[in-house]
Amino acid sequence: MNVEVAAGAFLIAAPLWFNVTFALLGKRFDYPDILRKPSAEILDRFRAGGSSLILLWWVFMLSGLLLIPAVVLLGQALGFTGIVPLAVTIGVLAGLVQMLGLLRWVYLVPSLARTDADPVLEGGRQEANLAIFRAMHQFLGVGVGEHLGYLFTGIWSVLIGVAIIGGELLPSWMGWAGTVVGAGLIIGSAEFLGPNEEHGWSLAGAAIPILYVAWSVWLLAMGIALVL
Repeated sequence: MNVEVAAGAFLIAAPLWFNVTFALLGKRFDYPDILRKPSAEILDRFRAGGSSLILLWWVFMLSGLLLIPAVVLLGQALGFTGIVPLAVTIGVLAGLVQMLGLLRWVYLVPSLARTDADPVLEGGRQEANLAIFRAMHQFLGVGVGEHLGYLFTGIWSVLIGVAIIGGELLPSWMGWAGTVVGAGLIIGSAEFLGPNEEHGWSLAGAAIPILYVAWSVWLLAMGIALVL
């Protein structure tokens, strides 16, 4: 198997894995709508899901892991020259921050959910537990997983798009598609930034799911082109 075919295989696997597990979480946990619910409700729903829900979150986290070899192998296929090394570095960071944001559901939220259900907790301690969840949810989820995840994914997509346009490995239209979708993700990363920090930017909130579908289709198209 040459590097082009290997890159194509991972570019196909990563978005398929992401979208299948995303859909399973949507059915099982009302994800991502559940993220905007009150903290107590999120913890109750999470606790009711049991260990199988924790494992599902772990499986979803692997979508970020699959992105890393896809990024590296695509960079090798394009040739490690010009802006490609920078693109690969940012793409690896995109996969890492997505994994870091999602791992909170595997190793942090279970403990907080159990503590929240402890009948001996007094009101003040229970509120402190909810405050910890809100803080980590905002930092690891919104800040690291969403903001940095969208930002780095968008920058990688733009840089790789430019490299494709200037190269011969893939059709130039794939490069243009990557730059457009990537630019949208960069803008969408400001959903909870600055004046939007408390309530979010509704336009970005509506656009991000559409952009991620387009991004997944773009990855699949590149993967299929490289494999064939």
